[in-house]
Amino acid sequence: MATKRMTTGFSDQVMSLVKSLRTEAPDCVASGAVDMSTGMLLAYETVDSHPPEVLDLLAGATLDLFQGRTVVMIEDVFKERRGVSSDQHFFQEILVNSDNLTHLFVRMNDHQDVVAVVVCRKSVNVGMLFAQVRRVVREYTV
Repeated sequence: MATKRMTTGFSDQVMSLVKSLRTEAPDCVASGAVDMSTGMLLAYETVDSHPPEVLDLLAGATLDLFQGRTVVMIEDVFKERRGVSSDQHFFQEILVNSDNLTHLFVRMNDHQDVVAVVVCRKSVNVGMLFAQVRRVVREYTV
């Protein structure tokens, strides 16, 4: 599978990633990308309108899931015990089910500070969701 190596800027690549996730993930109702270094939502697409404060909270919640204080402490303990000195994070994918939706959060392969977010209807086939999102993420070097 070819990687989408674009000559466009980072912002354009992120927008293209989010659009691909939105169109290619099964039963997708929203997609986005979060910058873990700032906790900011970089881009999003959704079938519904949402208040800006909810979108900001999504970005903050994503940051907490992957790099909250306790998560980082756990990573540090395991790195110390295993003799690992890498900055690589342990948590790469997180699946969250709510009452009506399934949320998949996936770190980008080439840029660990960017997390792709996909929100689907609860009826989604989770195996297909993982397969499609992983495929799209592999194609982008955000």
